[in-house]
Amino acid sequence: MAAIGNRGTVTEASGFNPDDDAQKLREAMKGAGTDEAAIIKVLAHRTIAQRQRIKLAYKQTVGKDLAEDLSSELSGHFQSVVLGLLMPAPVYDAYELKAAMKGAGTEEACLIDILASRSNSEMNAINEVYKKEYGKTLEDAVCGDTSGMFQRVLVSLLTAGRDESDKVDEALAVKDAKDIFEAGEARWGTDEVKFLTVLCVRNRNHLLRVFDEYKKISKRDIEDSIKREMSGSLEDVFLAIVKCLRSKPAFFAERLYKSMKGLGTTDSVLIRIMVSRAEIDMLDIKEHFLKMYGKSLHSFIKGDTSGDYRKILLELCGGE
Repeated sequence: MAAIGNRGTVTEASGFNPDDDAQKLREAMKGAGTDEAAIIKVLAHRTIAQRQRIKLAYKQTVGKDLAEDLSSELSGHFQSVVLGLLMPAPVYDAYELKAAMKGAGTEEACLIDILASRSNSEMNAINEVYKKEYGKTLEDAVCGDTSGMFQRVLVSLLTAGRDESDKVDEALAVKDAKDIFEAGEARWGTDEVKFLTVLCVRNRNHLLRVFDEYKKISKRDIEDSIKREMSGSLEDVFLAIVKCLRSKPAFFAERLYKSMKGLGTTDSVLIRIMVSRAEIDMLDIKEHFLKMYGKSLHSFIKGDTSGDYRKILLELCGGE
């Protein structure tokens, strides 16, 4: 029943009894009105694995589906968080990807956030779930909804073909840096395929070396060059890849900050990151957030949300 990672704010509840929890949730939804506090108390303090046991216990003891019952009792952003918490990680990712491609227009940010940050094994699990749940491959869905070079980068990412060793080939690192430089800064127009080949395939340690070499050659960070050479979704996806390679928690801290700063909140981003990272690396995300923006993630969420939605997000965030 352990958490997926070991740097999460959500950890395994001790003395866990799925039947008791199922009963508490049943009580919270009985009669007129809903006891949201009781729902938060249970669901925000159990791991995904424990929540699966609660779902089973609920079905056995009540004869109904927990997600369906909660869905009919709750609404708005609070409902989105609760239903997200009930899904295993690859199921939630697949669900979010599907929603991002529904109807007119595509939420590119969602495709980028997920595909640029997941490991090969996570990506393989998402591909499997997507096919099973939605009857078509994720690749087909992405190809039907995106185009051009942006589409090619996403397809490359979802093949889960990145080298995950930690071997650095010094000579190749220098060559890769030179290739990227010559494909971008050093020429008129940009050969984006070169960027794709290097950024989507090589392992993390190797690429960190490439980025150092690149800075020596071009006198600027790879991120700056990507911003100068590209635009739109293609720029966004390459930047996300580079940032995730440097530090996933810092990448997510920045995404959270941007979802809340200024007028209005991009709740889809806020919810997706809080739900999907809660038991993986939320402690690190909070640390980076504070370091990068001088304010706690907790205070940002508090000032930007309200009601039960705020309460459950603050529980997932953990203390100040």
